[in-house]
Order: sequence, then C-alpha cells, then structure tokens
Amino acid sequence: MILTGRIERYVLTRTLKALGVATAIFAAVVLLIDFVDVSREVGTRTDVNFLQMVGLTLLRAPATILVLTPFVFLFGTLGAFVGLNRRSELVAMRAAGISAWRFILPAAAAAFVIGVLTVTTLNPGAAMLAGKFEDIRSQLMDNYLNTAPKPNWLRQGDADTQVVIRARSREREDGAMVLRGVSLFIYSRDREGVMRFTRRVEAERAQLMPGYWQLNNVREATPGAGSIRSENLTIPSTLDPAQAALRFGTPQAVAFWRLPKTIIETKRAGFSTTPYELRLHQLLATPLLFAAMSVLAAAFSLRLMRLGGLAGLAGSGVALGFAFFFFNEVCGAMGRAGIIPPFAAAWTPPALALLAGVILLSYTEDG
Repeated sequence: MILTGRIERYVLTRTLKALGVATAIFAAVVLLIDFVDVSREVGTRTDVNFLQMVGLTLLRAPATILVLTPFVFLFGTLGAFVGLNRRSELVAMRAAGISAWRFILPAAAAAFVIGVLTVTTLNPGAAMLAGKFEDIRSQLMDNYLNTAPKPNWLRQGDADTQVVIRARSREREDGAMVLRGVSLFIYSRDREGVMRFTRRVEAERAQLMPGYWQLNNVREATPGAGSIRSENLTIPSTLDPAQAALRFGTPQAVAFWRLPKTIIETKRAGFSTTPYELRLHQLLATPLLFAAMSVLAAAFSLRLMRLGGLAGLAGSGVALGFAFFFFNEVCGAMGRAGIIPPFAAAWTPPALALLAGVILLSYTEDG
C-alpha cells in the first residue's frame, strides 16, 4: 500500500512537471502571436510605443491561454506518460501488479482540481484583464473606430420603461462609463399595457452616473412634434458602471462569479441570455474537459515500447484531442445560434471525450 502510494505520487509529480513545461510553451507561443496581432491591429493605426503594445499583449494573452488549456493537458499528460513508457517505468509498474487505472487516476484527478481552480480563480482574473484590454484598445483606436460601421448597443429599463441606447464609441473617464455619439430610443407602457415609442434623444456625450445618464449637447424629438435642443439633460438609469461594461463586453469577458447575475439582469432587460448561459455551462464543464483530455492522452500512451507503434498511437491521441476540441467549438457555435440547448452544447464534447478515453483504457487494460 505504501509502495502504491509512492508510485502514484511519483506519477503525479512527473505529470505536473510535464504540464508545467507544456504551459510554458503554450504561453510563449500565445504571447508571441498576440503581440504580432496587437502590433498589426493597433500599432499600425495609432501612435503606440513598444511598451504599450507589450502591456496590451499581457492583458489579452491570459484569456487566450485559458481557451487553449485543454491542449496543455493533452500534450502535457501525453508527454509525461510517453516518457514513463520509454524508460520502461510503466512496464515495471504493471509487472508489480498495479493497474493502469491506479496510476492514471492521479493525472485525471489533478486535471479536475486544476480545472476547478481555473474556473473559480484564473477565469475571473483573465476576464478582468480582457475587459481592461477592450477599454484601452477602444481609447487608443477612438478616431479609427469612429468611422467604423459597428456601433455599441445597450438596453436598460423596468416594467414600465425601456431605453435602447446606441453609441458610436465608448470609453472610461475616472472610472465612469462615457459614450460618444449617443442615440436613446425611449419606449413607455401605455394604458393598454403595450410598449410604445415615445421619444428619441440624441447626445454628443453621455456619462453614466449613479442612478442616471448625464447627457451633453442634446437634441430631443417626440413623434408628431419638433425637436428641442438643450445643453444638458439627465435620463434615469437602472445600470451601474460594472453592469454597463458587462453589457458591452462579450460573454467571454464576464467572470464566472458574475455570470448568474448577468443572466438574470440580461433577461430582465429583454436581451437573449443564450450566450451567457452557454458560457456558464462551458465553465462548469471545464474540469470534466481537462480530466477527459488527461485520460485520453494517458490511454494513447500505454502501448508497450517493444511492440512498436507508440509514436503513431500517441499521434492518433493528439489528432483525436484536436478533433474533440474543434467539436467543442462547433457545439459552442450551434449553442450560441440556438440550434441546440446551451447545456447540451457545453457538456456533450467533454462527456464524449471522457467516454472515449475510458473505453480505450478499458480495451487496453482489460482486453
């Protein structure tokens, strides 16, 4: 029993070292690619120095690294077990009567635990950095984005009033949300309970204050009447700056702990919650996906060296891992489009990957 415990700790240590090496390699590649992408997207259109581009890269890279983390477990676990197999350590373990299930379990359990830590700890940090990246990028490219046809949209309201906000650009000033080139379309519920358009407000600038929007250089128009100009105007708001930033951001930029509240608020505002529900289920399924990749990689590396074909089998495991990753992306796209439910889109790929690994491991170990 003591020997078995030592072997499991040894396998776990070798696996964690291999995962560390794989993480470093993937992080270096992602940083390089993101730096080139930021240089091409921002550096060629604005006056940005080298240090600013490095800062933008460091803000953007963590979210990209988290997306590619399943490959870290695929390649890391595969490298660890292939190394053990080449040194005949797996042969010695199995000759000692230790089942493959025993020394693969530590790798799968470690992957599951790291997945939980990734979702609960690393994801909120990466989401915060991604939000800062979008804000800084928007400020740096303000003049360029002003001519772009893609506006920013936001909605707020309650049971009696709905306000649809269209902004040409957005930025932050002293921590406050500021919109430029703003159009507000205001709908109110009439006596029959029907939402009807009541007025449109155009403003050069809108700043979100606690409980209201502060508008500057305003032109207001109502159906069947002329327009009225004013220097300043306030519009009640049910949003706070954090909520407004989340509405403008993508679901990937929303931290795990804020997703349930964001889903409730988005539904209350009348927007579709499918992207946020899909993101929540994908994050909840992340530990299972990491464990599945580890089991799959380990199962493809158990072939004895003297039988040959280990490299080809390991390559097949990598190919299958890529196939499951792209299947996961396809399911995500179908879930965002509403073709399949978010729950099925998020949980089906990791469940199938784990099932494939367990079936292959059962065939290899038990015949």
